[in-house]
Amino acid sequence: MNSQPATPAAFLEQEARALLTRLDRVRPFVLHETMVSAAAPLPSALSAVERFLLDGRAVLRDQVTEYLRWLAGPGRAVAPSEQQQRFALIRMAFNDILNQFDLFTEAITQRSEFQTGVWLSGLDLLATDALRLPGGYFEPPPVICYLARGPGAAIRRARTRLPGGGSNPVALIRVPRERMIGHGIASSLVHEVGHQAAALLDLVGSLRQTLRAAQASAVGPAGAAWRSWSRWISEIVADLWSVAKLGIGSTLGLIGVVSLPRWFVFRPSGDDPHPVPWIRVQLSCAMGDALYPDPQWRRLAAMWSSLYPLAQAPAGLASRLAALLGHVPAFIDTLLDHRPPALGGAALGTALHLPDRQRAELETNFRAWPHVPQALRDAPPALVFAAVGQARADGVISPEQESHLLGAQLTRWAVRSSLDTSVLCARASTLPI
Repeated sequence: MNSQPATPAAFLEQEARALLTRLDRVRPFVLHETMVSAAAPLPSALSAVERFLLDGRAVLRDQVTEYLRWLAGPGRAVAPSEQQQRFALIRMAFNDILNQFDLFTEAITQRSEFQTGVWLSGLDLLATDALRLPGGYFEPPPVICYLARGPGAAIRRARTRLPGGGSNPVALIRVPRERMIGHGIASSLVHEVGHQAAALLDLVGSLRQTLRAAQASAVGPAGAAWRSWSRWISEIVADLWSVAKLGIGSTLGLIGVVSLPRWFVFRPSGDDPHPVPWIRVQLSCAMGDALYPDPQWRRLAAMWSSLYPLAQAPAGLASRLAALLGHVPAFIDTLLDHRPPALGGAALGTALHLPDRQRAELETNFRAWPHVPQALRDAPPALVFAAVGQARADGVISPEQESHLLGAQLTRWAVRSSLDTSVLCARASTLPI
């Protein structure tokens, strides 16, 4: 059988049409995920992701259709190399769409895991609660949490650019699988929430400007200290947010992350935005003591120093860390008294302070909840984790009891959120059109 080789235009037409068929295979998550309803992301988060991906597919489909129209008309008269160049750009855009789909698939597919999916839904609610700031200073974006290997957490913030273009519709927070479930998971999660909040309030930019001004007017070791605080400020602000929301449970969780071999704890940070782990824990204790004064913070700082004596640090680094430790009070005063434009004149420490995160309030809540179960069910998620973290610090709850209690709470929040959503949908369906 004789056949003529395909012309370049015919070949590219077939490739473009094949691309459209593959694009049609990218279906909405609601059509192919098997999660139970209690494990689903919050409706605002899932709808934002679906809309983002749907819009991306629609734009790409229009580009392919327009390319086919051009190829059948004016494009026939141009060189095959130009026809190929235009198609190659469209295919790159197609791969970007798939990469974005896979980015969210990694998070959403985990919701089909038995029990883990429901806990992740509960963590969504914890993150959403921790992102709230009384005063209406910003509109919090939807949040989706997922698990990953390794000890560290991370966030792909909402409204940042995604690979291939487009603004991320949700805050996508990765938390360590090995930390499920205990007070440490909240510390890691709320730290990442702090990065999102700091971006919404432009805290890092305004604080860095203040710290650089202080550095410029300082002399001797103080100038070096201000320079270090400025370099680390993005991580320090996230730690501050976590301490404000979780109390001492945040610092205990941080210690759980950085309790590593001595060489790591005393490792110089270089260009790393994270403070040297040894001073980072000291800072966390100092921020907690400033927000919620209590001797427990100084005891925890002393325990940390006994686990990693400063005398065991390399000589040069030990002297620098000692100088930084002496400068911590001045830095904390500057940090908490900072008044960024986004807060409308309010001091950062005042805006973040939550009276119910004081030690006495947390202990009172924790003692009362077994006798008033409804109060525990109604308590905000971040408050529950803060109270349990305080109980852990006080030694009145075992790790086993902590894991059981928090697992039950995550499940309860997920189920309640699912039922609330179902009720709202049922009510909406009865409204006249």
